[in-house]
Amino acid sequence: MGDKAHTHPGAAGRAQAADHPASVRNVVLVGHSGSGKTTLVEALALTAGAVNRAGRVENGGTVSDYDEIEHRQQRSVQLSLVPVEWDGIKVNLLDTPGYADFVGELRAGLRAADAALFVVSASDGVNGSTRMVWDECAAVGMPRAIVVTHLEAARADFEEMTRICAEAFGGDDPDAVLPLYLPLRGPEGPDGHAPVTGLVGLLSQKLFDYSTGERKESEPGEDQLPLMEGARSRLIEGIIAESEDETLMDRYLGGERIDTRTLIEDLERAVARGVFFPVLAAAPAAEGARQGLGTVELLELITGGFPTPLEHGTPRVTTVDGRPRELKPCDPDAPLVAEVVKTSSDPYVGRLSLIRVFSGTLRADQTVHVSGHGMADRGHEDHDVDERIGALSTPFGKQQRPVSHVIAGDLACVAKLSRAETGDTLSAKDDPLLMEPWEMPDPLLPLAIQAHSKPDEDKLSQGLARLVAEDPTMRLEQNQDTHQVVLWCLGEAHADVALERLRSRYGVQVDVVPHRVALRETFGDKAAGRGRHVKQSGGHGQFAICEIEVEPLPGGSGIEFVDKVVGGAVPRQFIPSVEKGVRAQAAKGVAAGHPLIDVRVTLLDGKAHSVDSSDAAFQTAGALALREAASAAKIHLLEPVAEVSVLVGDDYVGAVMSDLSGRRGRVLGTEQSAGGRTLIKAEVPEIEIGRYAVDLRSLSHGTARFSRRYARHEPMPPQIAERVREEARAAS
Repeated sequence: MGDKAHTHPGAAGRAQAADHPASVRNVVLVGHSGSGKTTLVEALALTAGAVNRAGRVENGGTVSDYDEIEHRQQRSVQLSLVPVEWDGIKVNLLDTPGYADFVGELRAGLRAADAALFVVSASDGVNGSTRMVWDECAAVGMPRAIVVTHLEAARADFEEMTRICAEAFGGDDPDAVLPLYLPLRGPEGPDGHAPVTGLVGLLSQKLFDYSTGERKESEPGEDQLPLMEGARSRLIEGIIAESEDETLMDRYLGGERIDTRTLIEDLERAVARGVFFPVLAAAPAAEGARQGLGTVELLELITGGFPTPLEHGTPRVTTVDGRPRELKPCDPDAPLVAEVVKTSSDPYVGRLSLIRVFSGTLRADQTVHVSGHGMADRGHEDHDVDERIGALSTPFGKQQRPVSHVIAGDLACVAKLSRAETGDTLSAKDDPLLMEPWEMPDPLLPLAIQAHSKPDEDKLSQGLARLVAEDPTMRLEQNQDTHQVVLWCLGEAHADVALERLRSRYGVQVDVVPHRVALRETFGDKAAGRGRHVKQSGGHGQFAICEIEVEPLPGGSGIEFVDKVVGGAVPRQFIPSVEKGVRAQAAKGVAAGHPLIDVRVTLLDGKAHSVDSSDAAFQTAGALALREAASAAKIHLLEPVAEVSVLVGDDYVGAVMSDLSGRRGRVLGTEQSAGGRTLIKAEVPEIEIGRYAVDLRSLSHGTARFSRRYARHEPMPPQIAERVREEARAAS
């Protein structure tokens, strides 16, 4: 790397469909918000010739603002694809959001990619969420490289940033994270800051000057060689340590000069295997320049060091009924298996599905089988349908360039797939298959909404269905207890984007209302009640009297109905009627309008009339008896309690445990986890953790994760129960 000659490819840099998987590189850019991912994508597109100058796009002789490719605001919250071409290789650049709320888009990018570029700002460093994504990539062996941006910032220090990256990402082997180039700075300006004007290649020992706006190669000066010697020796030793040639280290330590080409080949293999992680520097091009600093070197690394799709294993594939299916990895002639990695709505072309083809070849106007399974709990019903593929295209921002086919390993867009959703599998209609879905984060922030007006109410259901079809990290709940429509989101920004999309894309205006948890009621002590329903009017009257006793049961018992009537005081045919009335009233509640649970209701006595008694009359009497018993008893409000597991860095354990205690939580224990993290297990009332997804992120600086699941209902403290009752009375 670093010794190739390149010419500006011009229009050739605008990638179309690939002809073979070996000529494709799928690269996802990862980094926190503000690290410079989108700017780097634009700089790479400029260097590759996909755009004709910084900030501009050329299309058939016309020029339009580059920002019109895709609005930056949208790109900051969703996955976007920019394909470019370099040295005959199609490079699919997948730009992911940096906000933690949009980790679903990031996971989709990781699924579609074969390698990752971690973009780190020299002025901000490495945050906790970026480290967690690095660990995710390490767990699946994804090749990675690091790009340091914002070197123009005051006090930016590339060497120090490299050391921080080695410490954060290197684990037990910091020598696996080393720079391939060192930045060269020009003369200091009036502010005392020396701008980066070029790079020196540690392997090639060449100087690459970007000061004129275009990369120029030369020999380094005598004063620069000593500065790079130590870094060069360390890099060579790091590469040789990962070499598959076991004799290379002995030869090097014995004084043999290792050929640069051998080192570069070993470097490329080590990067592709995911055992060596080079660090590079990059900066966008200045106004009027044709190449940004470090972009040529980065494209060389991507095309020479990152693996082809042929080297990336296919996720587990089964038939739609679950039988395993073995497929040759990334074979264009094999059965079709493709996956929808993103779904979006375009105001001009309608629904667009970004797909990655893992096996076979997808062709325009082909009929495919669409399979989606396993996400019914998030509003995505399981389905198996045939659907005709419309136009295929390779995207460039808002432009769509038509292609006739997409081979295994490549990405493209499919227009107007009406049934396919994010995460669905596309396969041949006569050989339907299903890919194992990627792991989706669990949305844990509830957003209760209601239609703003009657016209909005008519459109709400369809708008919500389309919204969750685009975003599988969002869960739609129609809560049967609280009668609320709830969108479960990953955070406040995620919720804000959902509301904006409902308004702007689907024309639905909604109001956000307080989210209610599903409370319950139960008896605190034994009580008796008499239900008397006697009415006389023209014709048959209504006559039913029943006497019951109600006593509390242990949690989880539900409602138990016992018949102890003797002597036929209540005819046998009406005893089920009493039970039906009791259960109906219990479902409505007896004190604050919440369902009654965990009681035994015993029918003791009653009276009937040979003519006027009926099923309806005894149902009413049973309900009245339960209400009378409740008026004479102490009624407890029960609140749901969740089992909460928090995985947090050791530095924040004390703060998290203290916060849980402040939420009336009971810490059950802790377990030491890998990577200097601790798993905290606790039980916390659900009413106290409505915003825990937001609060925990703030408390742990974005480094903690938590999960929750319903445990049981238990009595609410009297003072809180009274406050809830007062709020209910005020609302009514």
